[in-house]
Amino acid sequence: MDWDWVNITDYFYRIKWVDIGIALAIFLLFHIFRKVFTRYIFKLIVRFSKKTPTDIFTNVLLAFEKPLRTFFIIVGTYVALIYLPVRPDVMLTLEKVYGSSIILLVGWGLYNFTAENSSLFMRMFNHIDEDEEKSMLIPFLSKGLRFLVIALTLTIVLGVWDIQITGLVAGLGLGGLAFALAAQDTVSNFFGGVIIITEKPFQKGDWIETPTVTGVVEDITFRSTKIRTFADSVVTVPNSTLANEPITNWAQMGKRRITFSLGVTYSTPKEKLETVARKIEKALREHEEVHQDLILVRFSEFNSSSLDIFIYFFTNTIMWGEWLRVKEDINFTIMRILEEEGVSVAFPSRSLYIEKPDTGHTLLQNEDKSNEA
Repeated sequence: MDWDWVNITDYFYRIKWVDIGIALAIFLLFHIFRKVFTRYIFKLIVRFSKKTPTDIFTNVLLAFEKPLRTFFIIVGTYVALIYLPVRPDVMLTLEKVYGSSIILLVGWGLYNFTAENSSLFMRMFNHIDEDEEKSMLIPFLSKGLRFLVIALTLTIVLGVWDIQITGLVAGLGLGGLAFALAAQDTVSNFFGGVIIITEKPFQKGDWIETPTVTGVVEDITFRSTKIRTFADSVVTVPNSTLANEPITNWAQMGKRRITFSLGVTYSTPKEKLETVARKIEKALREHEEVHQDLILVRFSEFNSSSLDIFIYFFTNTIMWGEWLRVKEDINFTIMRILEEEGVSVAFPSRSLYIEKPDTGHTLLQNEDKSNEA
């Protein structure tokens, strides 16, 4: 039967003033208990919960504080209406309304509990020391869980109202498929960012080198990474590209290598060559900014126009400017040693043999008059 003015008049005629008074008293009683609970009992429970070894229970209580306040109003209204002579069909609708309200309150509390500052994430990532990594992971997971809470809450509420969601889910599935096909690059960049954040091949401030770019990492997001090159330009690289490339992280070096070959002239006596090699090795051993674990100074090759001394060592610093300064100092030391021993650095030379037709003798001429630098 539809509601009309006759039915409404008949309904209010059948309600007794005593029933209305009792219903209002029930509602006021729940309202008073709500104030007492939130001001005293709830605060007392929270105070005791803070003494427990874990703070998860405290965070759950705080997340459900506002839903609990609303809960007493809803329950008080529902109990008050039950006391009144309500038609069965209307009561069935009211039950669905209040059932949906309780479900929404639970979803509200869970939504609050999955906030970014929740202890759920703090305990999950308490082993991570990098604040930057936390600032990227926690908002992402918080938004994902909140979306899941909202979706489940709405699904349950629709089920209470006997609304079939099969067609809706199928439509969303087709729409999601179309959206996924259109946003493949975005999705791949997103998961590339997840890989970079979780595996940590580099972090902000690191000097990295890839087949795509070389420079210092300035910012890492879930879509892309900004790298400042040594030409002082900023290159934004999609995370999907970085996640599929070999990455050399030079910032993780404990020391930085210097290696080269020093070529001296063939006219250098064996004793001089050996003395130069030993003096260079001694200078490296005594240098404060040279790493002492591995130092190699050896006469290595008879080259086409020089006798080569192989020099291999590491510096303590990995900073490019400091590394260049140490390398310069070592080079000056090597020049001083060569000057002290009277040994010259060789330069490429070539000998040309010319045969005289009238004598049959061979004349040796050097294109370069001297083999000394």
